[in-house]
Order: sequence, then structure tokens, then C-alpha cells
Amino acid sequence: MKSHEFIEKNVGWMAFWVLIVISIGGLVEIVPMMYQSQIVEPAPGIEPYSPIRLAGRDIYVREGCYVCHSQMVRPFRSETERYGPYSVAGEFVYDRPFQWGSKRTGPDLARVGGRYSDDWHVTHLKNPRSVVPESNMPGYPWLAETNLDPAEIADHMRALQTLGDPYTEEQIAQAADLEGTTELQALVAYLQGLGINAKGG
Repeated sequence: MKSHEFIEKNVGWMAFWVLIVISIGGLVEIVPMMYQSQIVEPAPGIEPYSPIRLAGRDIYVREGCYVCHSQMVRPFRSETERYGPYSVAGEFVYDRPFQWGSKRTGPDLARVGGRYSDDWHVTHLKNPRSVVPESNMPGYPWLAETNLDPAEIADHMRALQTLGDPYTEEQIAQAADLEGTTELQALVAYLQGLGINAKGG
């Protein structure tokens, strides 16, 4: 009893033991998940991003699209009826950082791939209100005027290769084919690939 009172009356000891208990609880919850195959292995059909989609993803992150658009369908009926099958961890093994998010100023984009045409995305990204009059999304017309840097994309793929993404040298060399490709084309390619392997369940 006295040791309990001692800890309660000494802020330093109390903080120390609270930290120990929280650390143990966190390890008990997190460590087992690191060894579950459904979390650390790609879901069926999930492959590392192609060079153009990887570049598009970088643009998506750079422009802060994740601030308004989450990429995680929660396992609730209201979400699955609107967006499609709920998200599973294996879909995101090649995402660094993942784009789950919690705020939705705009719709969730986890299953947007193939829902609209490339032309629709181009028009929407240049001037959102031309296709969705009530939209408060800003336009990104400059993306159509800026070309990708193939060397930078190849370097990024090599960095991901060192982190375990199974890129081959042949796949990395394909980045050179993006010479003259605009950032807008890359962003559309990224969006068109989101969730296409999860459709239908």
C-alpha cells in the first residue's frame, strides 16, 4: 500500500510507470500484427507502382490531396455501398506513407480508379467546377504545363527497392520512357489505378 502511495505522490515515478504500462500495451497490440501475412504481404493483384503511377502519387502527396481525400473505405455498410469493398491492409504495403486519412472534405478516392474517364479527370483537375459545380476543390492547371523528371523517378524507385519493393532494373529503366510526360498525365494515371484490384470484393 505504501509503495502505491509513494508512486502517486511522486510525479516522476508515476510518469515512469505510466510510460512502461503504455509501452507494454502498445507492443502487445502492434508486434503480433507485424507478423500477420495479411498485413505485411500484398493483397492479390497488388504490385509496386509503375513509374508513371509512382510519379503521380508523389504529385498527389506534394499537392496535399490527402488533406481533403482519404483513401480508406471503412467496414460499414454506408461506406461500402457508396465506395465499394472495404479496404484491407494488404492493399497498402507499397504505400510510403499510406494515404488513409480521417477527414473527407471531398469523397474517398480508394476506389476511384476506372470510375471516370481520363478526359473527365483532366477537366476536373484543371477546373473542378466545370464538371462538379458545387465543388470547393482548387484547380491544378499548372500540372499540364510541367513535365516529369525521369531521372528523379528512377532514383525514387531505387530507393524503394532498398526498402524491399520488388522493382527490377528493367522496371526502373522504364522511367526513361516518361520523357515529355506531364505531371497531370501522371496524376491521372495514379488516380485511375486506385482500387482497381479490389473491385468486386
